[in-house]
Amino acid sequence: MVVLMLERVPASLRGEISRWMIEPRTGVFVGKLSGMVRDKLWEKAIKSARGGAGMLIYSSKTEQGFSIRTFGDISRETVNMEGLWLVRRATS
Repeated sequence: MVVLMLERVPASLRGEISRWMIEPRTGVFVGKLSGMVRDKLWEKAIKSARGGAGMLIYSSKTEQGFSIRTFGDISRETVNMEGLWLVRRATS
């Protein structure tokens, strides 16, 4: 399972991602992808974001069963503490 959340990105990027994944809410994409397709879509999102931000959550062999990647200025901060992912609101 793969969850990709995009903030402040062009509609054209969201359209491209929606070819591979469903978009149940604006900017939130869900799908079951191979690792190669997941990585290619992630690279595409980073290159086409135009100042936007993104978070990728995908299944992996960790204690929690998933890993997280981020780029840009996201509204949530991810912290890896001793192999466990935690998410908190970014403070201003």
